[in-house]
Amino acid sequence: MSRDAVIVEAVRTPVGKRGGGLAPVHPADLTALVLTALADRTGLDPAVVDDVIWGCVSQSGEQTGNIARTGVLAAGWPESVPATTVDRQCGSSQQSLHFAAAGLIAGHYDVVVAGGVESMSRVPMFSSAAGQDPLGPRYHQRYGEGGPNQGIGAEMMADRWHLSRTQLDEFALTSHERAAAAQDSGRFEAQIVPVGDVTTDEGIRRGGTLEALAGLKTPFRADGVISAGNASQISDGAAALLMTTTDRARELGLTPVARVRATALAGADPVIMLTAPIPATQKVLQRSGLRLDEIGAYEVNEAFAPVPLAWLAEFGADPKLLNPNGGAIALGHPLGASGARLLTTLVHHLRDHGIRYGLQTMCEGGGTANATILELL
Repeated sequence: MSRDAVIVEAVRTPVGKRGGGLAPVHPADLTALVLTALADRTGLDPAVVDDVIWGCVSQSGEQTGNIARTGVLAAGWPESVPATTVDRQCGSSQQSLHFAAAGLIAGHYDVVVAGGVESMSRVPMFSSAAGQDPLGPRYHQRYGEGGPNQGIGAEMMADRWHLSRTQLDEFALTSHERAAAAQDSGRFEAQIVPVGDVTTDEGIRRGGTLEALAGLKTPFRADGVISAGNASQISDGAAALLMTTTDRARELGLTPVARVRATALAGADPVIMLTAPIPATQKVLQRSGLRLDEIGAYEVNEAFAPVPLAWLAEFGADPKLLNPNGGAIALGHPLGASGARLLTTLVHHLRDHGIRYGLQTMCEGGGTANATILELL
């Protein structure tokens, strides 16, 4: 009997701004909120969950000690439910879904939760290095002293794909406009679990202009094109997806929403760091047997505007189908949660619009990328 991997429910917190409404909440409690929502929405007994696979990037301070297991216990789930924490940098919770899908198909799991959390307000980015060099002498021998810098990588992408400051800023404005339209029309409501009084994403800016964005500094190069306005926001949040097989869903009385059609990974130059979504997309299309024009929605994480714009240039995809509800420039990028946040938004977008296939990919520190194709059921 063949086994598959299906998504039954997908939820997320609002994405909070740095120092915003989610900042007072411990990341274990953010985790607990989305886990509780999964069980409440589906009526699932958490005791049947075989594992919780949880992305988190800055595993220090309040996010250390296997935050996945802490979150499971904070949610009041049975002590019998195990959990593990994954770090594939910005793609950590997308990788969680890949591991969950592989475990379901292999028969290692029957019911599993994939997701992630990051409180960048409480556990700042790079805090896990604590002033130490995480790279080591041999890495520096190969790639030089100083180590990679994502902002410089984004500048290098803009150079390579001949992207101007105006193009990047126009893309950023579009991200905010699409996110505001999605928020105003209620498209996010079904996927969001309120956190206290915070019920909506906090990072969306309205009424922006090219003139205002053009006035922002370019911190990575004096004559550069990357600014805070065309890069992702520092954010807090969590997201979770309940997964099982078609047969087990039937036994539990659950209705699958989408199937994991194909997954892929790719590595590329770790210095420019941000280009791997391109080969990852090529690989996932080959594995799925699908053409890009058969896919009706693309989520390409907006770590920096050159990432999705270079992806568009390489594939000639329809820009209207790219990040149709805005992306990390507008909504924010809570590192370990972002993969699951994008997946959650994609699942709901496919269901709301009757779109059969959706693709998600994101760049990751170290020069890697995940890519996932979902099929609406």
